[in-house]
Amino acid sequence: MNLLKSLATVSSMTMVSRLLGFIRDAIIARYFGAGMATDAFFVAFKIPNLLRRIFAEGAFSQAFVPILAEYKSQQGDEASRTFIAYIAGLLTLVLAVITIVGVIVAPIIIYITAPGFSEPVEKFELATTMLRITFPYILFISLASLTGAILNTWNRFSVPAFAPVFLNLSMIGFTLLASSYFHPPILALAFAVLVGGILQLLYQLPYLKKIGMLVLPRIDLKNSGVWRVLKQMGPAILGVSVGQVSLIINTIFASFLISGSVSWMYYADRLMEFPSGVLAVALGTILLPSLSKSVAKGDFKQYSELLDWGLRLCLLLALPAAVGLGVISKPLISTLFEYGHFTQTDTIMTQQALIAYSFGLLGLMLVKILAPGFYSRQDIKTPVKIAMFTLLFTQLMNIALIGTFKHAGLALSISIAACFNATLLFWQLIKQRHYKPQPHWLPFILRVSTAVIIMALVLWFGSELLPDWSTGSMLSRFGRLLILVIAGIVTYFVSLLLLGLKLKQFLKRID
Repeated sequence: MNLLKSLATVSSMTMVSRLLGFIRDAIIARYFGAGMATDAFFVAFKIPNLLRRIFAEGAFSQAFVPILAEYKSQQGDEASRTFIAYIAGLLTLVLAVITIVGVIVAPIIIYITAPGFSEPVEKFELATTMLRITFPYILFISLASLTGAILNTWNRFSVPAFAPVFLNLSMIGFTLLASSYFHPPILALAFAVLVGGILQLLYQLPYLKKIGMLVLPRIDLKNSGVWRVLKQMGPAILGVSVGQVSLIINTIFASFLISGSVSWMYYADRLMEFPSGVLAVALGTILLPSLSKSVAKGDFKQYSELLDWGLRLCLLLALPAAVGLGVISKPLISTLFEYGHFTQTDTIMTQQALIAYSFGLLGLMLVKILAPGFYSRQDIKTPVKIAMFTLLFTQLMNIALIGTFKHAGLALSISIAACFNATLLFWQLIKQRHYKPQPHWLPFILRVSTAVIIMALVLWFGSELLPDWSTGSMLSRFGRLLILVIAGIVTYFVSLLLLGLKLKQFLKRID
């Protein structure tokens, strides 16, 4: 399997989804702006999304994928099918119970996660109503994540990478075509989330059938494989929950700030998640099953080389992405969002959050590469301990920064904590002798850093020379932004070539 080719496939599918996501967010910003209604929706959407990250894409996949890779490698397809059926049955049962409880206690959840919404009461009631509509999303998207994890283990990376497109299409369609039929119109987005989760699951099922892994869910708590997953999920849930609790605490802080703060952080976070999703999440998606297979075969040399390849590729792409986001933050936000109800003030406030987020993008992306190094070895405890330290560190940063920097301070605390998390994970991999850096790291870092500085200068001068980003039609703004981004990308890679970096070193194939 050519890892770079697989990465390109996953990244391209993810990019389609993220670009549609930007269109979705631009439409939401144009139709609803940044205020009470959008704050309520983003909180109602964030809660089932957090649970998805904990139970589906987080703790579950970390525990499930390495064990499924072991079944596939050592016991064959029939044993794998049985194992998948038992896991699917247990996951469906647990998530159905969580969904029912969540719908019933929605007002309590809103009060805990966004206590600042208690006044005005209309904001609290709207958030509660939308949470009850969006909560079943956790059931369908978690089953979609299960099918995606199976497809990834069988090297069918493109299908689950493309699935989020359906959520974006659902939200775009409901906003444009159905929002006028709802009162208030923002309710259309809540129903769009639920429909999007169902579509993502249905889209992947035929591909699961093609690889012979589409099975009916069954429950058997005596199965040894199920117990191994549950045993790994215990500390994994704690570890992933720590990260998500940090986001909830940030939402609590933001709910006490001026109206619009939650929305400004959301739009900035969406821009930051574009390079993170297209590059780091895609790379982590490929690395986890690949590292797990290396561990299952006992090939620890290949394991270390895979990690080194991932870290170098991450630095090569993450550093220019982080600097680029910071330098052209205003052009990005103005071009994508500053229309209709989204004002120049919203642009400035979102820009402040995005610049703060950009400082931590490299750390955030490195975590996506380093963490699979532990999960593939079925070591969940080490990243859990580090995550707990990171949670405490994040809250200390929140307290220190929110008074001066408001919502941007909350974003900056996440950035600093991400770098702290990545540093500790890297140190533990070295300390435990699981990872041995390959030669020539220092000249590689110097070449990348120099090329990034040259790129940043080109982006800055370009953004200053072009007309004011708040003026002109959407088409003209997008044209200017496209020219600026292409100029930055070309400058970066030409600089790398002139500095002597050989990009062919990233072509990597494994059995």
